[in-house]
Amino acid sequence: MLPAIVEIKPDVFFTGAFDPKIRTFDIIMKTANGSSYNSYIVRGSEGVAVMDTVKKEFSDDFFARLERLCAYDEIKYIVLHHLEPDHSGALIELMERAPNAKLIISGRAVMMLKGIVKTDIPYEIATAGKIISLGNKTIEFIMTPFLHWPDTMSSYLHEEKLLFSGDVFGSHYYDERLFDDLVGDFSYAFHYYYDHIMRPFKPFVLQALKLYEQFDIDLIAPLHGPILRSNPKNYIDKYAQWSSEARFRKNAFNTKMLSVFYISSYDNTHKMAEKITEGADSVDGIRASMYDLASLDEPNMITLLEESDAILIGSPTINGDAVKPAWDLLSCMAYLERTGKIGATFGSYGWTGEAPEMLHERLKGLKFRLPLKPLKVKLIPTEEELNACVAFGCEASEIAMGKMIEMEI
Repeated sequence: MLPAIVEIKPDVFFTGAFDPKIRTFDIIMKTANGSSYNSYIVRGSEGVAVMDTVKKEFSDDFFARLERLCAYDEIKYIVLHHLEPDHSGALIELMERAPNAKLIISGRAVMMLKGIVKTDIPYEIATAGKIISLGNKTIEFIMTPFLHWPDTMSSYLHEEKLLFSGDVFGSHYYDERLFDDLVGDFSYAFHYYYDHIMRPFKPFVLQALKLYEQFDIDLIAPLHGPILRSNPKNYIDKYAQWSSEARFRKNAFNTKMLSVFYISSYDNTHKMAEKITEGADSVDGIRASMYDLASLDEPNMITLLEESDAILIGSPTINGDAVKPAWDLLSCMAYLERTGKIGATFGSYGWTGEAPEMLHERLKGLKFRLPLKPLKVKLIPTEEELNACVAFGCEASEIAMGKMIEMEI
């Protein structure tokens, strides 16, 4: 059975592929509803532009749709908005079938292209404001790097007021009804996608939204999930809100936030955490909070980490390592902008005590500012050691408030 042909705007067609069985995407994302690899073609009076391809394993559906809509010698341009394999998987075969087509990529994509295809192929560089013509259709390029790869760009089809957004505004959500006003409720998938793909790049999201403001957008065609035609501005506004919303502690109370996360086996690291929090909260301008990692799930971790100006992590040492909840917390950092955040580590131990140093090294790799050496206590902390914990928290807060100190490089 041939895949359905869907026209999303006059002479603009969906040529993508559906992946209903995928349950994990890029290792880190759950895809309970499957996903799609969206590709499109634009037919003009003077030729056709192919807007992205699909994952290699789904090339048959892509070519089956494409061949029902145009001949290969009609293809004037192949545009790749970004070169991740799920969007460039059919590129080599497409260029073999349409040898006269011009490949257009962003300048940042050149090295990635060579890494993916492992050979030299001709290409043109898209720059901000560059326009390609298909006769009665004109496509303008918009540079939107780091959404979520450095090479990402968007493009705008002027005559149809259509934004080809790249990964921005995407969702991992399979539904062959395709349009946002026809598919099932994908609001969770839309927000989940933002949190796991775009959230670390909030400054770049806001830059892109500023660029999109110059265009009258009637439809958004992303690279994954439903096509957004019912109210495109609603989705743009959601991204704007999520990327710039005022965090309540910092703005309502004009304070900086210091968060102490801990996991404890025999209550010793817990006692350290309590005293560290006490010391941290004694500094004017700081609101300190303490969280038991045994009771936090990932969404809450991400929100707290994002809000925090300083993050202190405590773990006992078990079998020569920090315990899993502490590593889980650090794995959430991948979703966040970490510039300027202060980090510190602590923990009680029985034998070798590696955990605080191991967590410290991971924070260093994540580019945290690390003004304090790891604080370790053997077994049950003494009164003197608990006083040192108070001083440790106080020092972290004072640094967060601007105290100058030599940082570890």
